[in-house]
Amino acid sequence: MSLFGDGLEAAVQKAFTRPAPKSAGAQMRYLVKQLKSTKAVAQMLRVSQRTVERYVKDQIKKPRPDLAARLEREVKKRWQPQIRAKAKAKAASTGGIVIDTRARMGYTAPIGSTDQDRIRHLTVALPPVYAARLFEAQEAGVSDARLQEIAAEALKEVYFQDGGRRAGSLEEVRFTDIEHLEFDL
Repeated sequence: MSLFGDGLEAAVQKAFTRPAPKSAGAQMRYLVKQLKSTKAVAQMLRVSQRTVERYVKDQIKKPRPDLAARLEREVKKRWQPQIRAKAKAKAASTGGIVIDTRARMGYTAPIGSTDQDRIRHLTVALPPVYAARLFEAQEAGVSDARLQEIAAEALKEVYFQDGGRRAGSLEEVRFTDIEHLEFDL
């Protein structure tokens, strides 16, 4: 995935009510149950069908690091879909989303104002409309750059323009050199 996509995914995973399976065997069994066949799991993880069957029977217990990472990512992607949907719906309708970032930010403004980029550490609650836009874009499979643009638009409106109370002539916000990024629902 990406910095923004992974950040949104991590925020949704905080809403889980039960931990995802930890052992390789339990993770394989969960994926086989979800995808309904060992062949589908094998294709998804890029391993042989026999390897999947051996993990399911606990004949193999410790996967290679690259397989372990793919396995964990695929399990978490499918874990508790109803809880995930409820968390996204709540953020998109009433709750909004909080962005905590340390990045270089600047803006395009009329001549005479100080629009030089600088490092800022911001923790800003974004309204539900931006949470909805971020989640819709993520589900549509847009690039990380597009998610970054949506976040920059949100910061422009909420932080720089304060909902229309200041900096009305601000044209564009630049959001670059991201050192830290975290979302919270």
